[in-house]
Amino acid sequence: MTLPRPHRHDLFIALAGFACGLLLWSYGLYTTGDRVFDQRWATLIPLTAMAAAETVRRTLPQTALFVGTLAIVADQFTNGNLVTVLMFTDIAYAAVVYGSPASARRIPYSTGLITVAVTIGFLVWWQNAIALLVGVITGMISFMPAVTGSIVRNHREAAEAARLRAEQTALLAEMDRAQAVVAERARMARELHDMVANHLSAIAIHSTAALSLDEPATTRQALTVIRENSVAGLAEMRRLIGLLRDSSGDAEPTAAPTLAGLDALVDQARANAGPSGLALVLDDTRQSVAGLPAPVELAAYRIVQESLTNALKHAAPGEVRVVLGREPRALTVEVTSPYGERPGPTAPGSGAGLVGMRERVALLDGTFDAGPVTDGGGRRRWRVRAELPMDASDEERG
Repeated sequence: MTLPRPHRHDLFIALAGFACGLLLWSYGLYTTGDRVFDQRWATLIPLTAMAAAETVRRTLPQTALFVGTLAIVADQFTNGNLVTVLMFTDIAYAAVVYGSPASARRIPYSTGLITVAVTIGFLVWWQNAIALLVGVITGMISFMPAVTGSIVRNHREAAEAARLRAEQTALLAEMDRAQAVVAERARMARELHDMVANHLSAIAIHSTAALSLDEPATTRQALTVIRENSVAGLAEMRRLIGLLRDSSGDAEPTAAPTLAGLDALVDQARANAGPSGLALVLDDTRQSVAGLPAPVELAAYRIVQESLTNALKHAAPGEVRVVLGREPRALTVEVTSPYGERPGPTAPGSGAGLVGMRERVALLDGTFDAGPVTDGGGRRRWRVRAELPMDASDEERG
């Protein structure tokens, strides 16, 4: 087993203490006289042992305290050296500061009991006030350093705990910041997709039709739709840029779309879907249109917008029906379109639209379902259905 190397500060303390002890010894300055071993050289043995214990006060604190205790007891049988006593106080302090938690709790109580026992023992033996003085000195060289070490250790542990809490708080703050960035990027992606995809899909379909049909009237009509959707898409992009600008920008962000604009949205989609053989129907069964939270209205609007975009891209000719309903605790949105092979031009899809709709509903703790269903007539249709919960307070305001 390899012993740990002594700390350089401990080596310095040991060498300085030993040198000071030698200096006092050379001048014959002892703490007392008339002891069992009154030879001059006997004082150096406890001094040397105490200095050796000082070298491991930080790396082996319990061993240092054991050796130091033996040395301070041996010193009482010699003429004594003041530096030996002072080094013992430092070892008692270090044993509490650098020792194990169990020893740090035990040493102050042990030294306190020893101090009381020494005081009582000398009082019984001597029966005079000098015994109290001996007890005070015993407490000063053992109990007081241990208590001081306990206070210092508690402060260090409290400071370390505060540092760890600060690091954990900083880590959590960084994680929150990263999650907020990811969430904001996802929100921006949903907004960009929902606002622009509808117009770009119409542009793609009508440009394909214009290229595939050699009819001036059809080409002119397709170019008209392309221009209208280009202008609308540009306006939506400017709106998004306005939302991203700070107050020093030159663009003012506009209000988020609400369900009040569904009629205009359906009319625009109806104009884009005409050449595809799609008939759009809006069926708003809500008895009250007031009291909806803004996030619910925005999510419902975007779900309808994306569903109409998907119908324009993929739906077979037929009826596309948008149904809005209001339950006691939720707003329901359902969009159905013909399901099957689509003749004529189509626009490519990436699947991000369904992901975005599902994310919007999940943020409101709602339910979302999209997939093929069979209606009452046995026809296959693609259905998108979402339930968007509302708080009781919002319902009461409605």
